[in-house]
Amino acid sequence: MQGSGRFAALQSGYLAKQAQLWSAMLDPQGGAKAPAEPLVAPEPGDRRFAAREWRDNPYYSYVRQSYLLASRFLGELAEGAELDAKSKERLQFAVRQWCDAMCPANFAATNPAVLKQALDSSGESIARGIANLIGDTQRGRISQSDESAFEVGGNLALTPGEVVYENDLIQLIQYRATTPQVGARPFVMVPPCINKYYILDLRPENSFVRYAVEQGHTVFMVSWRNVGAAQGRFGWDDYLEMGVLKALHVAKEITRSDRVNALGFCVGGTLLGAALAVLAAKGEDLVESVTYFATMLDFAAPGQIGVFIDDKGLAAREAAIGAGGILPGAELASTFNMLRANDLIWNYVVSNYLMGGAPAAFDLLYWNADSTNLPGPMYCSYVRNTYLENKLCVPGALQNCGVSVDLSKVDRPAFIVATREDHIVPWRAAYHSVQLLGGEKKFVLGASGHIAGIINPASGGKRSFWIAEKLPQDPDDWFAQAKEERGSWWPLWAQWMEGFKGGTREAPARTGSAQYPAIEPAPGRYVRQKASQA
Repeated sequence: MQGSGRFAALQSGYLAKQAQLWSAMLDPQGGAKAPAEPLVAPEPGDRRFAAREWRDNPYYSYVRQSYLLASRFLGELAEGAELDAKSKERLQFAVRQWCDAMCPANFAATNPAVLKQALDSSGESIARGIANLIGDTQRGRISQSDESAFEVGGNLALTPGEVVYENDLIQLIQYRATTPQVGARPFVMVPPCINKYYILDLRPENSFVRYAVEQGHTVFMVSWRNVGAAQGRFGWDDYLEMGVLKALHVAKEITRSDRVNALGFCVGGTLLGAALAVLAAKGEDLVESVTYFATMLDFAAPGQIGVFIDDKGLAAREAAIGAGGILPGAELASTFNMLRANDLIWNYVVSNYLMGGAPAAFDLLYWNADSTNLPGPMYCSYVRNTYLENKLCVPGALQNCGVSVDLSKVDRPAFIVATREDHIVPWRAAYHSVQLLGGEKKFVLGASGHIAGIINPASGGKRSFWIAEKLPQDPDDWFAQAKEERGSWWPLWAQWMEGFKGGTREAPARTGSAQYPAIEPAPGRYVRQKASQA
C-alpha cells in the first residue's frame, strides 16, 4: 500500500501541475497569452532550450514546461520503485534515455530554432541536414567533430620520438629528450586500450606527454594495436605480458635503469595495477612509483556503465567471442556516448540533421570517435572479473599470469587522480584504491570529467582541484576536509615525481639502443589504424 499511495500522490501532484500549466497559458476567452512565470525550469547547464522562443512564445513555453514536468514525474516514479538496487539503477537509466530521446527539441515540428533556420535558409538547412544524415549513415556513427581538420601525426600526436619496440599487440614509443639532463629512471605511460593513446598527446599546448618530457623524464608510451581477426585470441594475460610488463621491461633495458616509473589511465590503470600485483607476487622489483589517472581497481560501484552489464548478457558474449573474436570499437563508443546522451548524441542529431550544421573542429571529440576493437577473450575476462564479479580487489581471488594477485602487496608510492564529474570512473570508486593499495598514496580530485579533468594543462590556468593530507576510509569524509586549489594539478604531480627520478643523467642523444633500434617515427603505424580497417 505504501508504494501505491506514493504513486497516487505523485500522479495527483503531476496532473495538478499540468492543469495549472495549461490554465496559465490560456486567457479566459481561450486564447494564448504571454507566458507566466515558469512552473518548472531546466537543470543548470541544460542547453536544449537556449532559443528565446522556449521562454517568450506561449506555445513553446508550454511545450518545454510540459515536457520537463513529465520527465521529472517519470524520474520520481523510477526513484520510488520498489526494486533491488541494481534493477532500480537500470530502470532509472532507461527512463533517462527515453526522456532524453523524447525531448521536443529533438523534433523539427516542436523546435522553434529548427523551424526558423529552415525558413531563413529557404529550406537549405533541411537539404544539408539530410545530406549529413546520409553521410553519417554510411559512416555508421554520428559525426561529433570536423574529422577533416585533424590528422594523427599531422596536427595531433606531434611530440617527437620513435617506435623502439613492437609485437603483435603493442608498439612502444620513446620520446626524444628536450632537456640537457633527464631522470635516471624512465617514465612509462599505459593508456586505455579501448581508445587511442594520443589522448595524452593531442596538440602541443594540451599534451601531457610533452609536459612530462619538459619535466626531464625519458617518456615511453604504449600504443595498443587496433586488433583485427588475427589478434582475436588475445586474453587479459596477453595484455599484461605482451603489453604492460613487456613495455616496463623494455624501457628499463633501454635506459639501463634500476627501476621505472609508470602511469596508467582508465583501463590502462586497471591493467597496470594488475601487472604490478603480478610483479609483487613474483618478487620482481621493477617499478619505483605509480600514477593512476581516472582508474578503478574496486568495481563495487562502477556508476552508469554497470547498467549495461549482467551475467546473462556477458554469458552471451562469452559464447559468441569468449574463445576468439572481436568486440567492435563502434559498440564501445556507442555505449560511452549513451552515458551522456544529451551532449554526445541528441545535441548532434539536432545540430547536424535538423539544423543542417557542420560539427566544429574539436580534438577531444575527434579522438572520442577514433574507436578501437578489443579481442573477445580479453573483453569477456575483463568484464567478468571486474565489473561483474569484482575479483581484482579481493586478495587471491584472481590468477593472472600464473600467480595469485593481491593489490595490497603493491607497495609502490602512488599518485591517484580522479575527476569530480567523471561518468565513466566515478571519483568515489577511484578513491577506493587508497585502501586497496599498499605504500604511500596521494589522492587528487580534479574538476570536470573523465577527459577534460585529466587533460588540463598547467599553462591554461583552468578549473581547479582538491587535495588533502589525510586519507580517511570514506571518500566523502576526505572531500569534507579537502582544500580546493585553482588551476591545474599537473605542477603538483610534477613536483611529486621529482622524488622518484633516481637522480639525473645526461639526456640520450637518440632514442632506443643497440638491442632496440628505432623502427619508425612516432606516432607509429598502430595508432593510425582505424577500427573498421583492422
